[in-house]
Amino acid sequence: MASEAAPPPPPTSTTNGISAGPPKAAQKPNYTLKYTLTGHTKAVSSVKFSVDGNWIASSSADKTVKIWSAEDAKIERTITGHKMGISDVAWSHDSKLLVSASDDKTLKIWDFSTGKCLKTLKGHGNYVFCCNFNPQSNLIVSGSFDESVRIWDVRNGKCLKTLPAHSDPVSAVNFNRDGSLIVSSSYDGLCRIWDTASGQCLKTLIDDDNPPVSFVKFSPNGKYILAATLDNTLKLWDYSKGKCLKTYTGHKNSKYCIFANFSVTGGKWIVCGSEDNMVYIWNLQTKEIVQKLEGHTDVVLCTGCHPTKNIIASGSLENDKTIKIWISDY
Repeated sequence: MASEAAPPPPPTSTTNGISAGPPKAAQKPNYTLKYTLTGHTKAVSSVKFSVDGNWIASSSADKTVKIWSAEDAKIERTITGHKMGISDVAWSHDSKLLVSASDDKTLKIWDFSTGKCLKTLKGHGNYVFCCNFNPQSNLIVSGSFDESVRIWDVRNGKCLKTLPAHSDPVSAVNFNRDGSLIVSSSYDGLCRIWDTASGQCLKTLIDDDNPPVSFVKFSPNGKYILAATLDNTLKLWDYSKGKCLKTYTGHKNSKYCIFANFSVTGGKWIVCGSEDNMVYIWNLQTKEIVQKLEGHTDVVLCTGCHPTKNIIASGSLENDKTIKIWISDY
C-alpha cells in the first residue's frame, strides 16, 4: 500500500523536450497528512472550505461552529448560540456569511467577521440536518427530520417555501451552479430535483431497489448528481436522462450520512469518508480507488475539498473528534 501514496517518478527529459513521465491519466493523488485540528469536544459533523479558499468551517455535536485558517490550520474563532448539536454548516459564496443546521430545529445565519448571529430561521418541526446557500447567496435551502425541504430568504430570515419533499428524514439538499434547481435526498430512497422558483418537483430518481439515500450533490458543471446510499455505494447520475453512469464502491457506508465530494483542482477524483475510519479517493472516470487516507480513529463523517488547491479536510466522530488536513501534488 505504501507505493500508492508515493509520488510518481520525476519525468525524464527527452531530446525533443516532451516529458516521458507517466501520462496525466495514470497519475494518482499522493495526499499526505499536514495538520490535525483539535478543539471540538464531540463528533465533527461537517467541514467546508470557504469559497475564497481562506477558511475552513466545522460544525459539531458540541453545539459549536469553529473557523480555522486554511493556510496554517490555526483556530480563528468559535461560534456559539445553538441549543443542541449541529449537523451541517455552509458558506455564502462571498465567504461573508455562514448558515448552520441544528437539532434545536433552527438554522442560524452568522456574520463570519464578527461571529454574531444575524438571523434565526424557525419553522422546521424536527432536527434540521442539512443546509446550503444558493450561488447568489440570497436563499438558503434546508432539509429536516420533519421530511420537508424549506427555502429561506437570507435578508429577512423568512421561510419562502415549504416543500413536502419526502416520506422520511431529508439527508441532503444542494443547489445547482446557477441556483435554478435544488436536489434533495432522503431515507425514503429517493433523490428529487426541484425547481427553485416554483417549488415544483421536476424529477424523481429511483434505483431498482431503494436503499436510504444518505447524501446527494450536483457536480460542478451541474450536469450530474453524486448520490450516496447506505449499501456502501456512491453513484454518479445523469439526472436529465435519469440514468446511473458510474458506481463507486470499496468503502464502508451502511449507517451514517457521510459527505462525498468532487475533487477537480488536480486530477478528477471522487472523495468520501468511510465507516472504516478512512477517506477514500476514486478516479472519477475509471472508478478505481486511487488512494485511501489513514489516520482517523473513528468513522470519517465529513470531507471537504479546497476550491483551488489539492487540499482535503476530513472530520470524524466521537472517538476521534479531530479534523485532518491532507495535501497532494496531483
